Amino acid sequence: MIDLNDLRARPDAYKKAAKDKNLTIDIDAFFVLDEKRKALIPRIEEARAKQNVASKKIPQLEGEEKAALLAEMKTLSDDLKKSEAELKAVETEWKNMQFTFPSVPLDNVPVGKDESGNVEVMTWGEKPTFDFEPKDHVELGEALDIIDIPRGAKVSGARNYYLKGDGARLQKAIMNFTIDHLHAKGWTMFSPPLMATYECFMGTGFFPGADENQIYVVGGKDEKTGTLESDNLHLIGTSEVTVCSYHKDEILKQDELPKRYAGHSACFRREAGTYGKDTKGLYRVHQFEKVEQVVLCEANEEESLKIFEEIRKNAEEVLQALKLPYRIIDVCTGDMGKSKIYMQDIETWMPSRDSYGETHSCSYLGDFQARRLNIRYDDPSADSGQAKKFCHTLNNTCVASPRILIPVIEQYQNADGTITVPEVLRPYMGGQEIIGQ
Repeated sequence: MIDLNDLRARPDAYKKAAKDKNLTIDIDAFFVLDEKRKALIPRIEEARAKQNVASKKIPQLEGEEKAALLAEMKTLSDDLKKSEAELKAVETEWKNMQFTFPSVPLDNVPVGKDESGNVEVMTWGEKPTFDFEPKDHVELGEALDIIDIPRGAKVSGARNYYLKGDGARLQKAIMNFTIDHLHAKGWTMFSPPLMATYECFMGTGFFPGADENQIYVVGGKDEKTGTLESDNLHLIGTSEVTVCSYHKDEILKQDELPKRYAGHSACFRREAGTYGKDTKGLYRVHQFEKVEQVVLCEANEEESLKIFEEIRKNAEEVLQALKLPYRIIDVCTGDMGKSKIYMQDIETWMPSRDSYGETHSCSYLGDFQARRLNIRYDDPSADSGQAKKFCHTLNNTCVASPRILIPVIEQYQNADGTITVPEVLRPYMGGQEIIGQ
């Protein structure tokens, strides 16, 4: 949700944002509704005031004078009901339209239609070379019996898998290393709910819209009818939803900010619309684990952008510790979604793809989520009318698996089909150096 005062002050900026983000939105139509709502509210308030005056006056009247006022109030009441119904319809559409409006991107965001418009801004590390014919992560994992995709599909359908033995231990080691890395920096760890209400998905900007197609609905069968019913719960596709919603409808203290949270959770995505895309291996799956950084901070763009650099650097430090080459991408307007005002992806080198693959996504959302979730903070230095401000929010993947296993397994493979355990992970695997011996 956006600041309506800002929308009214610079509508052209929002029209451009909608166009650049490939959103079909009629902002002028919203202003027509806005004016209609403004006209209806005082009319209704005036009619209610007349009713209140008349209700006190009628008991004091008699005869024709009383009958005349009762008749007048009957007409007024009928008109009021019509106006109230009209206002209810207008306000419903007025509110629903607001959920479709985008945030205005920062000036340095590249304008582009889709991911082809993203811009590489830096790279780190040397791409590996092999003096043997390298295998992909599926071949390696199946030969070592640490990845089993066929049985995952047998049990849960396509895009599901088992990690077993050292495969499961390797994933756990990466997660624990990342958690310890953030804990040492003072971040508060969360093991959050894996389900959230529609309101929390709406509050974080995933609903309404195309993202609804990617989210699993939680429900059960009615005992009497046998029909499937929704519980108004959905499985999270990122702990951003439940961690950011932690302070929903709360007023924080300024000296508490920023709040640096990290949620470790399983995540679920339907991957609707990706039929035939990235079908092999662990790149695009329905269930995965992630450590997600979520920050709530003051409504200060300069400070927020410093935090953006901080949370991206946290993810970079994990990749650098694992010695995995990567690049950073400025995400363009057409690929960033309606809620973001600035976004960068980190893509890690994956030998089997002979290219970089997205492993992290870092986003700055301004006050977009805080307005929807009603998360504010007290600003003692502000004028009395501005003393409570909406927080700014940011989020970034610190690590996500099994996707991160692709570069780890493929880049650390050996000629004999074994995998060297990255040095920083060995303490988390009991000192083990090689998988497959």
